[in-house]
Amino acid sequence: MTNASLASAPRRQRHSQLASNLVVIVLFAALLLFFIVPVVWLLLAPTKTANELIHDGPLSFGSFANLGTAWQHLITFQDHALLVWLGNSAVYSIGALVLTLATSLPAGYALALTRFRGRKSLLVITLVVMIMPSATLVLPIFLELNKFGLIGTIWSVILPFSFYPFGVYLVYIYFATSLPTDILASARIDGCSEWQLFTRIALPLAKPVAALVAFFSFVGNWNNFFLPYLVLPDSHQFPIQVGLNQLLSSTPSFNPVAGAGLNITSPELALAIIIAIVPVLTLFLFSQKALVSGMLAGSTKG
Repeated sequence: MTNASLASAPRRQRHSQLASNLVVIVLFAALLLFFIVPVVWLLLAPTKTANELIHDGPLSFGSFANLGTAWQHLITFQDHALLVWLGNSAVYSIGALVLTLATSLPAGYALALTRFRGRKSLLVITLVVMIMPSATLVLPIFLELNKFGLIGTIWSVILPFSFYPFGVYLVYIYFATSLPTDILASARIDGCSEWQLFTRIALPLAKPVAALVAFFSFVGNWNNFFLPYLVLPDSHQFPIQVGLNQLLSSTPSFNPVAGAGLNITSPELALAIIIAIVPVLTLFLFSQKALVSGMLAGSTKG
């Protein structure tokens, strides 16, 4: 190899590194444009009036007085309906979460560590239901709820949300890969029953995956719209996502007839959206450590 070739090798490496850096910068710029800028716009929208939202710069700040006015209009809408919707969402989501953990943990444990007739069929059914779009199950669930007279009750939302096949599968993967079978064998020799194995050994070790299931279940329940929209006829029973739809229909920009005479405009709607995502965002910020532990659970054999 000539000296010229040796001298040009570092230059090619620098050019390659510069090209790689340029690609990374372009990708980050695209992410900033398509994901972060809309979020910033949403956060700034309640600080403006509806007219300023249209004519002022999209990323300009209005005033705290406008923010207070938007809050006052929003909180007095339909006799504090927003607070009612938030309370309903909390009840539905937490109630379904408790039942989800009560069913997913023992179901995943049984599929992973016990042998019984029909086990493989149950696992296949769980996987099939898990990959099905949730909208495909709305009609049979509605008919079943109607058959038992549960339409319009709190249970028409909580019970369907409690069946969480993805949570069962996560628990199954965790117990199948991370629970030390030697500990279970020793406990059986010492006379522990299967129930004692589950409650005294498996459950304490399953805290990371339980936190992961709880987070995904809560977020899915909080953001669910279609089923509550169908089974809850009274607006005082709406969760926040269905309530946002009613709020949208009361915005003159989207519905001039129904929204006539109301103080609900685009800034109020933007503020309602922010309020609706605050509980999920808060939960995410305070549970990051548990989520990381849950995601890594099962990556290595215990």
